[in-house]
Amino acid sequence: MIKVGIVGGTGYTGVELLRLLAQHPGVALMAITSRQEAGTPVADHFPSLRGAVKLAFSDPADAPLADCDIVFFATPNGVAMGEARALLERGVRIVDLAADFRFRDVAEWEQWYQQKHAAPELLAEAVYGLPEVNRAAIRTARIVANPGCYPTCVQLGFLPLVEANVVDLDHLIADAKSGVSGAGRKAETHILFSEASDNFAAYGVSGHRHWPEIRQGLAQVAKRSIGLTFVPHLTPMIRGIHATLYARVTRAVDFQALYASRFGAEPFVDVLPPGHHPDTRSVRAANLCRIAVHRPHGGDTLVVLSVIDNLVKGAAGQAVQNMNIMFGIDEATGLAQLPVVP
Repeated sequence: MIKVGIVGGTGYTGVELLRLLAQHPGVALMAITSRQEAGTPVADHFPSLRGAVKLAFSDPADAPLADCDIVFFATPNGVAMGEARALLERGVRIVDLAADFRFRDVAEWEQWYQQKHAAPELLAEAVYGLPEVNRAAIRTARIVANPGCYPTCVQLGFLPLVEANVVDLDHLIADAKSGVSGAGRKAETHILFSEASDNFAAYGVSGHRHWPEIRQGLAQVAKRSIGLTFVPHLTPMIRGIHATLYARVTRAVDFQALYASRFGAEPFVDVLPPGHHPDTRSVRAANLCRIAVHRPHGGDTLVVLSVIDNLVKGAAGQAVQNMNIMFGIDEATGLAQLPVVP
């Protein structure tokens, strides 16, 4: 059994990790930390886990994290980088669901996240946890930087085009929409029900911290710099991301076949038949990315539709997928949940 600890178990990502790991046949949950809720049974805080998770939250200072095989950080940005070194020295592997280890360039990270990085020497070692690109490196990684939700959806949507170099890589466009849970489990005015419901708005148009993460990932694949316009939107739903991606064709190929071939062996990417339009409900609560490729009017612009559940393939599910790869078990283990409809 893989002995697992979770740092920060009270947010949406934390409870999603608990939901998935409680059903995982190869996992023993050892510790779930929360300073504020220390001593409170997890099932009292999250009744949905009653009968499945018997642990109580523990203070991080008292939790047996050093005795775990792997620790997930479901914490705000800036926490994992301060605690990673001590765990690594004890032989504990790490999956960070925040952004502490996603960037290669420490100066760029500090610019976008507005704080000093506490462990810059670990950035070169950390593996970016997009399995469809970095599966081999994830297997032996000590630190996996779990991708952001928007970056997962956008990169998977663009990936075959960038790899094949069949579109204009200087002028990619990602028009993406997210449910309110993407903002986290906190009290902020813009995500209150009366503010977010019956409303639709763009944000971060002048600059969003997922923009450099997406560009870095696609540039790694292309082996050159990428030009990207990324516009996120907040939609009045709880879960889900829908990315509408635009790219100008520079070399005509069978784009449907390109996507089908690239993702045919991927357990969690589903390329839809021609003419289909994936919706967020088709992936709700599942570790899936569904993609459709369109070429409107046979013109020179491709439109790729990519959808994920931001809390699963965009966060906790992908983290469990990475753990499975790291420990040499079938990466679909514990992730067979079908989407929830309606």
